[in-house]
Amino acid sequence: MGNLIKVLTRDIDNNAGNFFLDFENAKPTEAERRVWEEVNEVLTEAVSVLQDLQSYSGAGEAIRQAIQHPNDERVQESAWAAVVPLVGKLKKFYEFSLKLEDALQGLLEFLTSSRCSPTQHLEQEQALARQFAEILHFTLRFDELKMTNPAIQNDFSYYRRTLSRMRIINQTAEEHNEVDNELANRMSLFYANATPMLKTLSDATTKFVSKHAELPVENTTDCLSTMASVCKVMLETPEYRTRFASEDTVLFCLRVMVGVIILYDYVHPAGAFVKSSKIDMKGCIKVLRYQPPNSVEGLLNALRYTTKHLNDETTSKQIKNMLQA
Repeated sequence: MGNLIKVLTRDIDNNAGNFFLDFENAKPTEAERRVWEEVNEVLTEAVSVLQDLQSYSGAGEAIRQAIQHPNDERVQESAWAAVVPLVGKLKKFYEFSLKLEDALQGLLEFLTSSRCSPTQHLEQEQALARQFAEILHFTLRFDELKMTNPAIQNDFSYYRRTLSRMRIINQTAEEHNEVDNELANRMSLFYANATPMLKTLSDATTKFVSKHAELPVENTTDCLSTMASVCKVMLETPEYRTRFASEDTVLFCLRVMVGVIILYDYVHPAGAFVKSSKIDMKGCIKVLRYQPPNSVEGLLNALRYTTKHLNDETTSKQIKNMLQA
């Protein structure tokens, strides 16, 4: 049957979403290969980034001891020795976000070009569509882990405070540190955001639209709305859910659906929640509500707190109530 399975029982968004994206097995064609290989390098690194974040335990106890014993040089040195390698990891995460931004823009250039419609792009270039989905899946997973780990900001705050003291005492201190002051400022802005990777993608998508003024904005928003519709169809249709080789693909689809909704909400002038939106928001929220609550609460929170237009007057009370429930 190949990688593309027509969904004949659905008519969504004027046929924009009635096909099946093979998120598990899609392989690149020759036309896709150059971009695919570039993005694949980034996605390979994404695996180790998530592993490092998942195992990030922080230097909480060492920092507490340093605060309680400010005049004990040995305790101060011990805390600094504990924090510096952790900040090295935080630097790696931040620098990876820049690579992710470049990868996303490369994919968007390919998937939104005017040589064919956004729907045809996703149908015919499934390996790149799969990579786009994997970037979104990584992004939401990263932010879920970051939001539940207060040690990240605590460690970095302690590092910055200590770095400031060191600069007062010794102006050459930065030469021996993982992160200089300028980079620390940029990292601070990144980690101050509740969902830093999602903000990176939202900003990157908005920049892409501004940079490519020759492309109608609909090329990008239709790509996003079609992806959301495809995920929704696959999730709400039992005969297609059973085609997934792994149950993990269900959560993958849910994350991708939420991710493209958020990107759409930032890029489209009217947002994702307005009545004229090409995304069936009520249907997407219902699909989320049908899942076990503990598996989707983070995704519902992403729609509640990281979208741009949810609280606009143009958003129906029904949609607001569905998200509040």
